[in-house]
This record gives sequence, C-alpha cells and structure tokens, in this order.
Amino acid sequence: QMKNTYGTGCFLLENTGTTPVIPESGLLGTVAWSLNGQRHYALEGSIFMGGAVIQWLRDELGLIASAADSEELARQAGDNGGVYLVPAFTGLGAPWWDMDARGILVGLTRGSGKPQIVRAALEAIAYQSRDVIDLMVRESGRKPEALRVDGGAVANSFLMQFQADILGIPVLRTRLAETTAWGAAGLAGLGAGIYGSLEQLQELTMDGTRFVPEMDPDMRKRLYGTWLKAVTRAGHWADGSGK
Repeated sequence: QMKNTYGTGCFLLENTGTTPVIPESGLLGTVAWSLNGQRHYALEGSIFMGGAVIQWLRDELGLIASAADSEELARQAGDNGGVYLVPAFTGLGAPWWDMDARGILVGLTRGSGKPQIVRAALEAIAYQSRDVIDLMVRESGRKPEALRVDGGAVANSFLMQFQADILGIPVLRTRLAETTAWGAAGLAGLGAGIYGSLEQLQELTMDGTRFVPEMDPDMRKRLYGTWLKAVTRAGHWADGSGK
C-alpha cells in the first residue's frame, strides 16, 4: 500500500513489508512500525511545498480569500492554459534534493490570469507527488493499485481528481482526513490491548470517496512531460548554474 499526506508539505510512504528496500537514490528507507517483535519497513519521500502552495496563493499573492476558493478557480480555468508553477520556494525535496532550485512560473501568455495560476499551483502538488511515486515504483518494483490520501488539502476534490488523472490510478480519500494521527492512535491501542490485531484496525478504516482516472493517456504523458521540462528550468537556480 502507498499513502500520501497532503499537509504543509507532502509525505509519501510505501509499505515494503518485513524486508527493507534500500533506496538507491532520492528516497529514504524507514521503519513503518514494530509490533510483537516484527518490524515492517517503508520507503519515504518528502515534498517541501504541498498545502503551503495554497497558503502562498492566499497570504502572499492575495489571489484567493480562503483555501477552499482554489478549487472553484481551478475549475473555472478549464485547463492550465500552458501555465506551470514549480513551487521550489525552499528548494526541491524528493526525488530531486536540489536546495538551490527556486520557484518559477512559466508558460504565461496575455490570456493567463488568476484561474490559470491557481490551477497551476494545485496541479504542481500532484505533479510533485507523481515525481516521488514514479521513483518508489522503480525502487520497489511494485505499482500500487491505488493511492490512499489524507491531510487537510485532500478536501480539495479538484486536486484529488487531478492526482488520480496524472497518476493513472485511483485515489482513495477516507472520511477521516487525519489518518496519520489515527494510525498512531491505533498502534497505541494495539500496545495497550484495546485492539487485538492489525486486521481489527483495518476494519475500522472509514471508506470515503474514490477518484478514478478520467484523463486520456496521451494528455497525461504530455502534461507530465511539460512539468519535467519546467522542473529542469527551476533547478540549480540559486547557485548560478540554472539553465
């Protein structure tokens, strides 16, 4: 299973079971949990700017009055109009790990406006997540059947649908947004004897909304290819070697 938490940043974890996968580049190997003497491992990737991108739109640019406004504006745009935002405001995290990268907004035309910029910001969160997921798939050799999601930004249904579209797999949003906290509490309950097994905990998971990919595969390939081109433009900017 693979899960992405959309908080201020994004934090992706893939359960790799009881045998650790030693990542070759761009990811971290970590302990998922230890229970009854058995240790489970995960691959982890951290994205610096997740929900913080929406905060930037609100607090620094004044393009939206609240985070919820971003969804309506993104839908108004219809498409991104060729506009891409790489939110490398503090560098880029996984899988790039480029501390000298800086944020860029590219593809602007006279027709670019508030809806296109807001949409590009939301799309950037999904593109960054795919960057990490693609590397996880290569490292682990397993493609997930779906991506489970939690965190405050998952309330944005446009973002969740675009995430499913750009990944080409379903995105599963539970009714409990703070699944990370629930997981910690659940393990504590196991340790205290409140729950008898992991299977019992799984039965308590609250189903929510399933976002199914709707995007044409050729469009997915084109959009993501242009994103990678934009990331290249942002790379190594602060050290003077950006191209």
